[in-house]
Amino acid sequence: MALSHTHPGAQEGQPVTVLGLESSCDDSAAAIVRLNPDGSTEVLAERVVNQNSDHAPFGGVVPEIAARSHAERMDHLAREVMEQAGLEFGTVDAIAATAGPGLIGGVMAALMTAKGLALGSGKPLIAVNHLEGHALSPRLVEPLPFPWLLLLVSGGHTQLLSVDGVGQMTRLGSTIDDAAGEAFDKSAKVLGLGFPGGPALEKLAAQATDPSRFPLPRMLAHDKSCNFSFAGLKTAVKRSFDALDAPADADKADLAAAAQSAIAAHLAERTGRALDLYAQQNSKGRVLVAAGGVAANRAVRDALVKEAEARGFRTLFPPLRYCTDNAAMIALAGAERFRLGITDDLDVPARARWPLDSGAASDDPLLGSGKKGPKA
Repeated sequence: MALSHTHPGAQEGQPVTVLGLESSCDDSAAAIVRLNPDGSTEVLAERVVNQNSDHAPFGGVVPEIAARSHAERMDHLAREVMEQAGLEFGTVDAIAATAGPGLIGGVMAALMTAKGLALGSGKPLIAVNHLEGHALSPRLVEPLPFPWLLLLVSGGHTQLLSVDGVGQMTRLGSTIDDAAGEAFDKSAKVLGLGFPGGPALEKLAAQATDPSRFPLPRMLAHDKSCNFSFAGLKTAVKRSFDALDAPADADKADLAAAAQSAIAAHLAERTGRALDLYAQQNSKGRVLVAAGGVAANRAVRDALVKEAEARGFRTLFPPLRYCTDNAAMIALAGAERFRLGITDDLDVPARARWPLDSGAASDDPLLGSGKKGPKA
């Protein structure tokens, strides 16, 4: 496997401009980010194209459809953002792309496009861990100093990490089965809502008249770790729905609110434990960052703010467009790495699995491990 290597890095006192490409799931994206010497950032251009209409008939993302769509769009998106920013490929400092984790066919689309552009322009290639993109995304908003506690919560990942620096992440907790986003999406599917399910369920939950009507289980009630579990909740939502006789819209709204409340409460409870642990290990950096698509949910945000404020932590949520998959965070992660002198060879592989905290994932593979390595 090709490894990252070092180069002299960015010239001191000079900004770093990077083109970033993202295609790990069902959003094709390109962006150009400029990282200034003072740590501030400028998003010079960005484009995100979703595939919701392609996958809606199937109630979820179909990997083959996603990969084909990414392959058709990536080079066009790269050209569009370059034109929007008024730049030529030869004028950026580096080209970054998501190299994993994600749906392997999709990951390959952005990475192969980036390799071709890097080869053609003579610019360095930077292979970015998609999760590190989310981890660093608050620095798109402000030059946030390290460290901070991150709740990464999306359709495929639910993790608590101490973000100590670029490439320096320590896992405090992770899901032992399903991600929070999957719990939202599967609950929405049970209720017959559209795709993507998370926003649809949140909208329906707002119409509830009795959110406490359905007593859903409290996950890992006797577990003292910072880990998560959502598989049992998905089952409980389905059983509650199946027990209804000709469910009306009001029934669905109440059950949607119950599911949302249970997910938010579980995320907040485990994050509260992680905040306590993080505070014991760090005398500074009392900031909780929540990133990933689920961080856009208002009930989740409110629950997290309450836990953070009770412990004297500030809560930072990236703008909604940077909570979901986007290329600005990939370009930023690439710029941060380039500034430190880290680039990659052109034979760097696409990876379906790529834990941020590889050591902890190998020692304690909560979601199992195989030939492709530990999941998380």
